[in-house]
Amino acid sequence: QVQLVESGGGSVQAGGSLRLSCAASGSTDRLGCMAWFRQVPGKEREGVASVDKILRPGYADSVKGRFTISRDNAENTVYLQINSLKVEDTGTYYCAARLFSACSLIAGSFPFWGQGTQVTVSS
Repeated sequence: QVQLVESGGGSVQAGGSLRLSCAASGSTDRLGCMAWFRQVPGKEREGVASVDKILRPGYADSVKGRFTISRDNAENTVYLQINSLKVEDTGTYYCAARLFSACSLIAGSFPFWGQGTQVTVSS
C-alpha cells in the first residue's frame, strides 16, 4: 500500500504561483507513475500532469507551459509548480500513484490517492 499526503494549496490572485507537494509513504520502493489531478464540484476529475520513475513528465494540453511536475525519488515526493494561475485553475488538487511505471492521466488507472489540497484563484 501507498499513502499520499498533499500540501501547498491556498488562495491566490490570478497571475500568482503555487507549489504543491505530495509525499508518499508505505511501499514506496514499488512506486511507478505519479500524477496530479484536479476536480471542481460537478465535474469529473481531470488529469493535469504525470511523471514516471525516470522523471519523464507529461501534461494535459490545457496546462502546458504553466504547470511543471517534478519528482524526488529519494524523498518519495512529487511537486506541481503552477505559474500564471487563472481563475479556472480553482479546484481540489489530488496526488495519485500507481505501481506501473508507464504514465497516464486516466484517473481510473490509479489505485492510490491523497486527500486533496484546495487551490482557489481569485480575479
